[in-house]
Amino acid sequence: MKRIISLLISIYTCQFAKAQSNLVPKHYKLINEATGDLNKDGIAEKAFVYNMSQSPDDDEEGINRELIIYKKQKDKWIIWHRSTTAIGNSKSGGMMGDPFESIEINKGILLVYQSGGSSWKWNTTDKYRFQNNRFELIGYKSYYGKLCEYWLLFEYNISTQTVFCKKEYEVCDEKGDQLISKTEAEKFTYKLKQPITLQNRNKEEIKIESLKYKFELYL
Repeated sequence: MKRIISLLISIYTCQFAKAQSNLVPKHYKLINEATGDLNKDGIAEKAFVYNMSQSPDDDEEGINRELIIYKKQKDKWIIWHRSTTAIGNSKSGGMMGDPFESIEINKGILLVYQSGGSSWKWNTTDKYRFQNNRFELIGYKSYYGKLCEYWLLFEYNISTQTVFCKKEYEVCDEKGDQLISKTEAEKFTYKLKQPITLQNRNKEEIKIESLKYKFELYL
């Protein structure tokens, strides 16, 4: 019985590995994946992030990425949605190099985590929900700053049109310990002129200026 169970596990593992390999387009390299129900039909989808080349990342341009979401149709996985703009290039993270961290599917929401910079550092989180027959950006969070200068938090709930931002100014003592010298925070509403989708993400930079402190926020 143990041998039969082991054999069945081996067969399943081989079939699963083969199914996974079939989801990698030619000349692509899989670098991250997430599984979860994105359209609330009770069937999990698969989201994969690929390098669009298998060549070593040793050129000045870096390697572009594509995010592809697969949907199960009968016994086959088919491409449901895809984007070449939602994930940064492998060298778009500045001195810190590759900005891509991971993707996640949590309670039907697709999350994309990225970060980068050098002495000035940044990290971002994109939140997408499947609605209006497409993946729309419903939330965004970023954190930007430098030690002994300031840190700016920007949170945007696009669904409720609510923006929260907070800037903490830092000073450093002789030991290099950071001390907050001043904090400025505000909350206001802002409506996008048009939805941001998985397909048009990062095609243009959107600037939002806060009402009270005139913080320059970028989406």
